[in-house]
Formats: sequence, structure tokens, C-alpha cells
Amino acid sequence: MSILYNLKKRMFLVFIAILIFRIGSFIPIPGINMKVVEQFFIHKNSSLFTMFNMFSGGSLNRVSIFTLGVMPYISSSIIMQLLTLICSHLRNLKKEGEEGTKKINQYTKYLTLFLSVIQSISVVIGLPFIPGMKNIFVFTDFYFYIISIISMITGTIFLMWLGEFITDKGIGNGISLIIFFGIISSLPVSIKKTFSVMHIYDFNNLYFFLILLVMLFVIFIVVFFEKSQRNIIVCYARRHQGSNMHSSHHSYLPLKVNMAGVVPVIFSSSLLLFPSIIVTYCRHVFHDKIFLIKFFDFFKFNHSIFVFTNVVLIIFFCFFYTSVMFNSKDTAINLKKSGAFIPGIRPGLQTEQYIKKIVLKLTTIGSIYTVFICLIPDIMHYCLKVPFYFGGTSLLIVVVVLMEFIIQIQTLMMSTRYKKILKKASLYLKN
Repeated sequence: MSILYNLKKRMFLVFIAILIFRIGSFIPIPGINMKVVEQFFIHKNSSLFTMFNMFSGGSLNRVSIFTLGVMPYISSSIIMQLLTLICSHLRNLKKEGEEGTKKINQYTKYLTLFLSVIQSISVVIGLPFIPGMKNIFVFTDFYFYIISIISMITGTIFLMWLGEFITDKGIGNGISLIIFFGIISSLPVSIKKTFSVMHIYDFNNLYFFLILLVMLFVIFIVVFFEKSQRNIIVCYARRHQGSNMHSSHHSYLPLKVNMAGVVPVIFSSSLLLFPSIIVTYCRHVFHDKIFLIKFFDFFKFNHSIFVFTNVVLIIFFCFFYTSVMFNSKDTAINLKKSGAFIPGIRPGLQTEQYIKKIVLKLTTIGSIYTVFICLIPDIMHYCLKVPFYFGGTSLLIVVVVLMEFIIQIQTLMMSTRYKKILKKASLYLKN
């Protein structure tokens, strides 16, 4: 009964938090002409705005207080992780354990506030330069700009707090769940648009069935790779415990094929999103400079340079995040301390090199798989001539976050059940 009560309580808190997020995405910034915004998104079909709107849960469509979403927090997390490798002070803080992690998280929040200020100013100043949004602001005085900027900054900081609340009191990673529900909230509208486009282009049933098969195949690949792992056999030597001799046994060291999960995709999208919007603004500011326009075209969303940069960033973050999350040296030391060894491999340095070699191969496979999933929209567009946007990035995020959420529920139920069994056996000591 206590297991179900604890699970229901956590699920209820997640539901309330997501409900608040969805309500907030419908609250527009004061002084916005919503008719101009609605007309713009009816006629504008930009993949860049579609992607930005996807991560913000439709907040961009309504120019709400959550327009920036959690992107400033994600960007600040990336910067702090990169600085941890460079700055010795941050490296020492990380080694201090929980206290050091709290300080690094505090620095991340300060950096989030700074990025929110810069990005909110950029959005407020840049929106009127986009064709079709010239009259988006009802008022253009100083107070309007201050209120708009403060509204977006407050929205981002609130979402950051809401994500931490879900992580601590609810189930799963709060930031990932906010992005997840932001994506699936636009699913009904996307399905409706897809069927309308298919009706306009007069697709036959066979063509529709082929596209559906491709989508199901992509989902199968995502589930298959996310569940796949490489088990390294680990043996334990015989041990003396008093007068008793315990025989040797073996277990497995599981290594996931895609250790980084969905993080590289989110990081890459976050880094490319705002530069692309800035380039969009610049194209309209310097519309009379033909040379600059041609230069800016190279950085447009879905251009070859943009796609290449996205691929490079995804591969980089796959290797970077895996190296941050999994340390081969620490794993080898822990195995040696526990009296364990890998058959045919000497404990210590050779074990570290062996594990590092396997992790390198797995990360290479995982990065190729992640890039392939993210390039699915372009592959379907050129090979199958699909006229609508099928987001491989959004699909990957949805499937991975959903799988992790289910695993978190199973872990919570199992840990609560074990505590109950140990308590009955008088082996579980209360703190």
C-alpha cells in the first residue's frame, strides 16, 4: 500500500508541475498583438521556428512568458561542464562531492540568469525585424521593453526551479520531462497538419503506408539501441572470511551503447538555435547588403553548413558527455579494490585501457546512431520526397525520456519493496 501511495504522490506532483508549465505557456507577454502572431504562424512554415517552438512547448506561437523555455539553463549547463575541464577551481569543487556539486549548480543558476537576460533582450529587440511581425508590439515605450524582458527572464527561472522540483519530489529528470511534454503537446496539431498536407498532395495509400513503416522502423531502432549494452565479464577471486573459504564467482559490468542518451541532441540543438535566430534577424537588418545576405545564407536552418555543424556538435557531445559521466580509471581502481578482475586482463592500468577501448567503440557506434536519427527528416525529404517535417530529434527525445521515466518508476517500486522486506527481516535500520 505504501509503495502505491508513494508512487501516486510523486506522479501527482509531476502532473501538477506539468500542468503549471502548460498553463504558463498560454500566458502571453503584456503588450503583444496576438493577431499579428497568429497570422505569422499561419503563413510561416519555417523549420527553425518549428524547432524552437517544439522545445518551448508552443510558447513561441503565443509569445508567452515561457518563450525562452529551458534553453538558457541547458546552455549554462554545457558551459559549466566545459569550464570544469578547463578551470582547476571547478575541478576541485567537483572532487569535493555533494558540497562541491551544490556550488557548481549555484554557478550554473547565476549563468542561466545572465543568459536569460541576453536572450530575452535579443528576442524583444529582434522580433519586429522578422517579416510579418512588424506590428507585433502594441506599445513600444521603455516600460514595455522592461516588462517583456523581466517576464521572459522570470519564466525561464521559474521553469528551472520547476525542473529541479520534479527531479527532487517527483519522478525522472525534471528538465527532460518539461522538454518531453513540450514536444508531445504539439503532437495533435502536427498530426492534423500532416493529414492536411497529405490530402493536398493526394498521397496514395501505399505511399502513406511506406512512410508509416519508416517511422515505426526509426522507433524500433531507437528502442533497440537504447536498450542495447555490452556486458564485460568480471570475476572475483576466492576470499577468506574467518575459517571459511568463499568460492570465486563472476558478474557483469554493463556498458550501454548510447551512454550519453538524449543529452547530445538537446545540447547541440540548444547551441545552434539562438545563433540561427540571430542570423535570421541579421538577414533582414542587412537586407540591402547582397554580400552579407549570401554569407548569412550559409548559416540558415537546414543549410549544408548548419547540418554539418549539428552533426559535429552531436558527435562531440556524445564523446564529451560519456567521458564526463563514465571514468574508466575510477572503474578500474574500484574493481581492483574489490578484488575483481577481467579474465585475461591484468588489474590496474591494463584494465583501464581495456575498458576505455570498449567505451570508445560503443560511443562511436552511439554517435553514428544518434546522428542518423537526427538526420531522418532530411533523409525522408530527399529520398521519399516527404513534404512535411518528421522530426528525428523530437522522436529521439520523446522515446528516450519515456523509457527513462518508466525505468525510474520500476526502480522506485523495487527499492521501496526491498526496504519493506528488509524492515520485516529486522535488517533495515531507520536513520
